[in-house]
Amino acid sequence: MKGMNNCDYRIFWEETVNQLKNEIGEQEVMTWFSRIVYERASDTTIVLSVPSGFYCDQVRQRYELLIEKKLMELLGSRISIEFEIKAPQLQTDSAPATHTSSKPAAPAAQRKSAASFYEPAKPAPQVHAEPKEKQKHPHLNERYTFDKFVIDVDNPLPANAAIAVSKNPGTAYNPLLIYGGVGLGKTHLMQAIGNALYQSTNLKILYAPAETFTNEYIDHVNKNKMHEFKNKYRNADVLLLDDIHFLEKKEGTQEELFHTFNALYESNKQIVFTCDRPVEELKNLTDRLRSRFTRGLSIDLKIPSFETRCAILFKKLQDERFAIPDEVVHLIARNVSSNVRDLESALTKLEAYSELTGPITFEIAQRLLQDTFGSPRQHNITVDTILKIVADYFSTSYIDLKGKKRTKNISFPRQIAMYLAREMTELSTTEIGVELGGRDHTTVMHGHQKIETQTAIEPSLEVTIAELKKRITNTNK
Repeated sequence: MKGMNNCDYRIFWEETVNQLKNEIGEQEVMTWFSRIVYERASDTTIVLSVPSGFYCDQVRQRYELLIEKKLMELLGSRISIEFEIKAPQLQTDSAPATHTSSKPAAPAAQRKSAASFYEPAKPAPQVHAEPKEKQKHPHLNERYTFDKFVIDVDNPLPANAAIAVSKNPGTAYNPLLIYGGVGLGKTHLMQAIGNALYQSTNLKILYAPAETFTNEYIDHVNKNKMHEFKNKYRNADVLLLDDIHFLEKKEGTQEELFHTFNALYESNKQIVFTCDRPVEELKNLTDRLRSRFTRGLSIDLKIPSFETRCAILFKKLQDERFAIPDEVVHLIARNVSSNVRDLESALTKLEAYSELTGPITFEIAQRLLQDTFGSPRQHNITVDTILKIVADYFSTSYIDLKGKKRTKNISFPRQIAMYLAREMTELSTTEIGVELGGRDHTTVMHGHQKIETQTAIEPSLEVTIAELKKRITNTNK
């Protein structure tokens, strides 16, 4: 390409990308075009750079003909596309951010982003000041937003339906039921609806896991205060009920939800449910409640494709301001195909290692994630096993973990045991509480939430959790 004329088709390339947003969707453009860089051009050729051979192959396969067609429409003559691979460079004060790993020189919260992937366009200057965001919703995770959800290009319906509901609650797809396996993003999409509506409207948004709905129902029945329970749930403008499979065999709760559903639906209030399987497979639900769940739109959240798994990992890298080589991203995406949660867990493990030890290489990643790649999730883990392994790890006693002592050296391992029991068993918080010496379900929920929050800000704790999971899994083999 040495003899190229000094043509500048940059404006036509930018317009091409802009128009493609309308044709293939903004999310897809963000996924595959944000790392393509316009380099130079001749009369007949535009040269674009991509960060790796993988991206070159994917873009050629998916979009090369579409790009050339769009450019021909804009220019009035045919122009070809050439790609060159520009490996990311180590980040310096003057160099652009890359995916090359290096040990952070500052805490995670203070590091500049090392991932250019998914970098949003800078907003146009606003004449009027933007309205201030509300305080976060007390029961919604503020991280669960649409811009943090990577849409699967092979299965965009769940995300698009959720977005539609957030724009037209009570009219677009009511009720909306999202179902799929563990860790695929059902709760994320549901809460994204809630967060979007909470920030943009004055609607009363009510989110609750089905387990919480059940426990509150029982509590109000026992206290003869059912009017309070009914007022709370039937006065909501938007009801987000998570994990409705938990309602199986709970006839009283099902009856109350049936009447709650009717009250909300007849008032054109938006209802959103999630479930781990199609409603038809919930054999222990009443027919009339099952019919209510499927009255609107039911959509399946599937396991994401390899390309989408890569996109999810790159998005996570950007959000966490963490950098690893692209080949490590591809390694994870090839070997972790079960769900999004396991993808993020693998990445978190690498981040913890990087924080404590040093840069991540392909060989280090292979070694660190060997167990993650090779060990399927086990379903016969007991709380008793978890308690014994946690007690041994923290040099405390199994009896004390189940007992009443609240000293820090006992309460912290106990909360970790609660967290692990919730993550690694099929038991409810109520059942876990019974196994932990007859504790209330709210205590277990608090313990789980506390450890979940701490792992997000303490990489060393994530390493501890990973080690405990490994020991528990190995004990169970």
